[in-house]
Amino acid sequence: MVENPLRVGPGMERPPNPVTVVIFGATGDLTARKLVPALYSLVQEDQISPHFEIVGFARRDWADDFFREKMFEGVTRFSRFAEHAADSALWGQFSAHLHYVQGNFDQPERYRELDRTIAGLAQEQNRPDNRLYYLATPPSWYDVIIENIGKAGMVQGENGWRRIVIEKPFGVDLASARALNGTLHSVFDESQVYRIDHYLGKETVQNILVLRFANAIYEPIWNRRYVDHVQISVAESVGVGSRAGYYDQAGVVRDMFQNHILQLLTLVAMEPPVAFEADAIRDEKVKVLRAIRPQSVDEVAHHSVRAQYTDGAINGEPIPGYCELEGTAEGSQTPTYAALRWQIDNWRWQGVPIYMRSGKCMPTRVSEISIHFKQPPHLLFDAVDDESLRSNVLALRIQPDEGISLKFESKLPGQGVRRRPVTMDFRYGASFGLVEPPDAYERLLLDAMLGDAMLFTRGDEIEAAWQLIDPVIQGWEASGKPDLEIYEAGTWGPPGADHLLQSDGRRWRRL
Repeated sequence: MVENPLRVGPGMERPPNPVTVVIFGATGDLTARKLVPALYSLVQEDQISPHFEIVGFARRDWADDFFREKMFEGVTRFSRFAEHAADSALWGQFSAHLHYVQGNFDQPERYRELDRTIAGLAQEQNRPDNRLYYLATPPSWYDVIIENIGKAGMVQGENGWRRIVIEKPFGVDLASARALNGTLHSVFDESQVYRIDHYLGKETVQNILVLRFANAIYEPIWNRRYVDHVQISVAESVGVGSRAGYYDQAGVVRDMFQNHILQLLTLVAMEPPVAFEADAIRDEKVKVLRAIRPQSVDEVAHHSVRAQYTDGAINGEPIPGYCELEGTAEGSQTPTYAALRWQIDNWRWQGVPIYMRSGKCMPTRVSEISIHFKQPPHLLFDAVDDESLRSNVLALRIQPDEGISLKFESKLPGQGVRRRPVTMDFRYGASFGLVEPPDAYERLLLDAMLGDAMLFTRGDEIEAAWQLIDPVIQGWEASGKPDLEIYEAGTWGPPGADHLLQSDGRRWRRL
């Protein structure tokens, strides 16, 4: 029997306490596609207490039975254990724990009804009234929901803990992030707040810490003496789709860089924490963000690229251009692709450029971190035309086909010393026999129930990230530089992205 990876590691031997998961916005897509399927999978693997309840709260006039029907549709499509849901007995056992309370988010009296329902479920089962509030709503409702939770007295309980999980985006700039933090801290203590970034639930992301700090061969060379540069790439093969209205206000930098990509960078660049625990790790991540050099308007013009996709094709399927989508403003200047160059001003990384790129409608979906090491100081062998591209590269594939590869030089068989780069690969599926690894939401929901905040972002992390992203967006808006380039859907981005690295004598790694 394959050991369950969700139950391995420090603190994983203790099962979660009985809990009621309260989902605000329970009729939305996130609940049916991610949250309830993840909870169903956890139940099937006996990862959470049998004394659990799921209470949905939303404005639609649904009843318990209809809520269960809609969640059944989601589980049978998106859960790792979808085939189990066809077993009426198994689904019946799970669905008995699904409940629904109707109410508008701005109706304080409905929160009191919600509170009575949750307390009543705990009392019926004679168990602690532990609650995990999950905000699966548009961000515009965050303040209203948080304030009404506080007014209804749903934050402190003598008979159980209270925690709140908040989805991104966490603010649209530094000012709004600080305001949201202020609202949160007026109701909840920071220790009760879990800001979720599903990227941090992916196995390879978590494995960055193990790779660096559990293997003596890497950490001595993980610095400016041996590393030439670092690349972080997050390519999405899909377009904006039905999110055009939101995306036209956000753009790729707010949507991907402020959260996912900067989080990946902190794990790659952080110093060894004093302990493998939440605050120790998050302390080091914040130090990285504070050490990154903010960019001036002139630096933004020279160290960034922004672009927008036009019509094209992916795998033979025609893709309309971004400005042709319903919901985008006429003549929109919103970038769907960006590439940025950063510097970290600290002892470990001084002088090592960090290149980041992300875009919509790329040829394939792939996320990767690559560490490019310096060339040997003296080459004993005949040079070749592409010598600058032949440095050792350690690549961490986040998705798909999660794994790690190391590229190094090897001698070709035969006379003479002819070299060729070769790769050693590690793949999670092949090595651990996991047909389908746990979904990121499974890991993060389980951690929130356990009270383990290691994979969640802290308030000061959020603000430190916005302090870096705000000047980029403001620089683009103030100077109009660099120009908004275009790239055809189904390609790897605009020419300016290549020039960004070529001006430094480097190239993007082929994904």
